[in-house]
Amino acid sequence: MEPGAPLTLALAGQPNVGKSTVFNALTGLNQHVGNWPGKTVEQKTGRFEHDGRQIYLVDLPGTYSLTSGSEEERVARDYLISDPPAAVLAVVNASSLERNLYLVAELLTLPVPVVVGLNMLDVAEAHGITVEAPVLAAALGAPVVELVASKGKGLREFIDAAVRLLEHPEEFKPDRPAIRSKHLPVLRQIEALIAGDTPPGYPPDWLALKLLEGDGDVARMVREHAPGKWEAVNAILADHEDAYLDIAGGRYDWVARMVRAAVAHPKRGVTGVTDKVDRVATHPVWGLVVLIAAFGLMFYITYTVANPAAKVISSLVTGDLAGWLHQLLAGTPAWLSGVLVDGVVAGAGTVLSFIPILVIFFAALGLLEDVGYMARTAYVMDRYMHWMGLHGKSCMPLLLGFGCNVPGILGTRIIEDRKARMLTMMLTPFVPCTGRLAVLAFLAPAFFGGNAAWAITALVGGNLVLLAIVGVAVNKAVFKGERSAFIMEMPLYHVPNARTIGLYVWRNTLAFIRKAGTLIVLVSAIVWALSTYPGGPGGDASHSVLAYVGRGLEPFFALMGLGDWRFIVALLSSFVAKENSVATLGVLFGTGTAVAGVGGAGAYLAARVAAVLTPAAAAAFLVVQMTFVPCAATVAAFKQESRSWRWTGANLLLMLVLAFLLGIVVFQVGRLIT
Repeated sequence: MEPGAPLTLALAGQPNVGKSTVFNALTGLNQHVGNWPGKTVEQKTGRFEHDGRQIYLVDLPGTYSLTSGSEEERVARDYLISDPPAAVLAVVNASSLERNLYLVAELLTLPVPVVVGLNMLDVAEAHGITVEAPVLAAALGAPVVELVASKGKGLREFIDAAVRLLEHPEEFKPDRPAIRSKHLPVLRQIEALIAGDTPPGYPPDWLALKLLEGDGDVARMVREHAPGKWEAVNAILADHEDAYLDIAGGRYDWVARMVRAAVAHPKRGVTGVTDKVDRVATHPVWGLVVLIAAFGLMFYITYTVANPAAKVISSLVTGDLAGWLHQLLAGTPAWLSGVLVDGVVAGAGTVLSFIPILVIFFAALGLLEDVGYMARTAYVMDRYMHWMGLHGKSCMPLLLGFGCNVPGILGTRIIEDRKARMLTMMLTPFVPCTGRLAVLAFLAPAFFGGNAAWAITALVGGNLVLLAIVGVAVNKAVFKGERSAFIMEMPLYHVPNARTIGLYVWRNTLAFIRKAGTLIVLVSAIVWALSTYPGGPGGDASHSVLAYVGRGLEPFFALMGLGDWRFIVALLSSFVAKENSVATLGVLFGTGTAVAGVGGAGAYLAARVAAVLTPAAAAAFLVVQMTFVPCAATVAAFKQESRSWRWTGANLLLMLVLAFLLGIVVFQVGRLIT
């Protein structure tokens, strides 16, 4: 290795080992998030400087192994073999070392140097678990560095160890796990058969091991590169279908040997903090109460804390700034002033007023995830997911949908079963995302006054009930009531890391501004233009292009009390981004001033909107807003993950029909009551 030359390191680890904390602590804001080439799996890369040397860090997907059971596992192992980094930084959880070492066992079989980061030592010690890092290093034959990534401890030493290992590669003498003796001759036989006909970069011994393990991807690869030898290889595999037991058994024997050498567990009878908390948090009844309370508190704080900040931002942008710009552009053509102030600035005000809501929501969600509670939600919800033919793992993407339906749909990649994954994807758009919740936060006070919090709770709860009903119906009608099971390890509770949560909030909020913000500003300008043409700025919007489109649809929406074309157009504009409903109403009702808060100019719009709809129609409008077709980004993600226009179209049609039916029922019933 040349002195001072840039290095590329890969960060590997199983879920819940603190890998993201390590990555964030090392790279800070110097991160790039995209997708692996040709894949739907997220790729995070970052860079930092270490002793004058540029280090490029690739954060591999969290995986339990390197077997091709999921897209994440294929991405991780293909990168390590076909485009290997200088070294792998394997992060393990000191409090769950026995489980974590299984991935290390697989990493050591690859032709890449490995440095082990023993993370969460403080959590392990708090639970009476002691890990001797020097002993573990001697047993592994690889460097082991003690880490407490949440406090920044050991990170410099972690990189130092990797650099030192690359400068002295002769010191890397790993004790690799061996297959049990019964099938060892078979492994050598396959290795000899395929030698010389393996894909570039793939070691014959590793390929032979994966073939015996029953890895379908490796089998296809070998069949393509060595077609003349495949028949003989396949015959051996057919005679030894139970070989995977000896491979896994050999790894577990190796793991047990490492743990015996380096780990001291607490005495029997000692109850840790996690055990005490989980007696309630994972209880069949009280666990559900805790879950509902946690998320109820999260939404309450989001609403009550973010609303005052939204008022201030709305007043500044759509009031003071808009007034100043009107004066500044007084001598310019009316259309220019209108599109800039009443279109662009109004849309920007909408985006900015959503930021407090998003920041608080993402902070709460990041806190629950970082402390270790999110895994408990999957456990508690498992029995209820089974009603829909799903399991607790499906709960995780659905919970992500509260932030945004797009990552929720992308998150279904953790579900191995195709049918369960498709059903979870169909249900995710029914989860009220922050865009819908932001619209509720603005319109509910205008429609329901002091009862706004109760109305929001009822609407969100109604969506979740609808999600369950649709899930049961689709599972029985389409998937014939099939069920699936899963096994999930729950991490120990630990103190959350402020830096990790802060970066989580920053990254997600910034993604919202980039994705939806630009669209909202653009659509606000377009809506303003369509609402003034052909009458011109200051003209009668009721004779505009937008009005003609809305009026054409009035007969369909009149059944739910939405005979005013402005509300119809607001719903249609939400297809681009759910938040556009408020921006559109602001343009159409604000007579040139779009608003997004509940104070200042926002109070004016609230009064105008509330005066047009009856209480029954207002409730119907919000119900339709919550169940209407998802935004364009969500539709694109659905098509990308399902790889099917048929499933995508079926999902859109289902939501459209349900939105109309529910809107009609709510309005007609509400009209009778009120």
